[in-house]
Amino acid sequence: MLKFIFMIMFLFLLLFNKKYYWMIQNVIFFCCFLLLLNISFNSYFCSISYYFGMDLISYGLILLSLWICGLMMMASEKLIRENNYLNLFIFMIIFLLLMLVFSFSSMSLFMFYLFFESSLIPTLFLILGWGYQPERLQAGLYLLFYTLFASLPLLMGILYIKNKYLSMNFLMLSFLDFYNMKFLYLCLVFAFLVKMPMFLVHLWLPKAHVEAPVSGSMILAGILLKLGGYGLLRIYSMIQILGMKFNFVWISVSLIGGVLLSLICLRQMDLKVLIAYSSVAHMGIVLSGLMTLTMWGLMGSYSLMIAHGLCSSGLFCLANISYERMGSRSLLINKGMLNFMPSMTLWWFLLCSGNMAAPPSLNLLGEISLLNSIISWSWLTMIALAFLSFFSAAYSLYLFSYSQHGKMNSSVYFFSLGVNREYLLLMLHWLPLNLLILKSSLCMLWI
Repeated sequence: MLKFIFMIMFLFLLLFNKKYYWMIQNVIFFCCFLLLLNISFNSYFCSISYYFGMDLISYGLILLSLWICGLMMMASEKLIRENNYLNLFIFMIIFLLLMLVFSFSSMSLFMFYLFFESSLIPTLFLILGWGYQPERLQAGLYLLFYTLFASLPLLMGILYIKNKYLSMNFLMLSFLDFYNMKFLYLCLVFAFLVKMPMFLVHLWLPKAHVEAPVSGSMILAGILLKLGGYGLLRIYSMIQILGMKFNFVWISVSLIGGVLLSLICLRQMDLKVLIAYSSVAHMGIVLSGLMTLTMWGLMGSYSLMIAHGLCSSGLFCLANISYERMGSRSLLINKGMLNFMPSMTLWWFLLCSGNMAAPPSLNLLGEISLLNSIISWSWLTMIALAFLSFFSAAYSLYLFSYSQHGKMNSSVYFFSLGVNREYLLLMLHWLPLNLLILKSSLCMLWI
């Protein structure tokens, strides 16, 4: 059924006219609801074919990919008005969506690698083609070379596994364990650490976010960072013994890095850079919890990945709404927005409170699980986690209070209300984020 719908989407694309834009967006949302009806409540792959299948982890991330791609099209209204290479833009989004769906539903390690890398191409074109400043070329190069540099060892590791064990199927490989292959452990893990991204290899992400259009920022924060987490969830079924020996390095770097990045957030003046650095800080705690290899850690990292995808994407939408009105992303210009866009302040409050893991958001469930797993792994981590949790609330409050309160910029002499499309866009980010906590038992099913 999904294949049939994707074929229809490509037919619309070939016969493309501006009036079909909303039809393609609606087809993507329709795919989401079809997938909702198709849920299989088990922790094993239900095979679609020899190479493709889906379990509960894949299911959540495929659903998130479809949802965010539909919202990306809804957020890009300005691009439609200007008719700025619209056909090519729609093609990039649909191609990216297909690559993501294939990545999350691959049952073969090599097929996953292939689609994992292929998702870079449309993302790069989104940044280079529809970005804002000339620095987008540098941002694109950062994105490409950081990711490709780390991916070559991963390819070598995959080919070594194929040569030695004559299989690359996830189900087959989960019965194996590579006891003393330290170099293979590094090869398999490093590409996903860069993609998450871990502190010290994170510099490509803020640059890419700042230069990307709103749709590029949404897909980067919403889905592409989750490819790294998904890869680690799959890989650790093979290298868990080595992981128990060496994971303390990544956990230490991630927690200390999360604290440092939270401090960097508190001195940012650019809306997009602040939200981008907060994404890296959140991914640090996700990575730490996942690396503990405990039930709570795996469950919490999966929950927080889904929650962060919705929350961070919504914050980038809000930053873009302000940018379209004010012509700047600087907090010095975007202050006192409560006077300028009073109706939008509620959405800033709701999404900033989600970003600091306030109840009843799914972020709260994820962070409680992660705190549980990391502290049970080592009591020393309590120091870093206390600072991380405190500064997470601090920079979220800083973002909200600095942008919404204070004296309005003197060059603005009117107030502006959002349009219905923007309110719907923000509501479609916020509602799933807060309603999914009611179905938190789903996260336990695949453990």
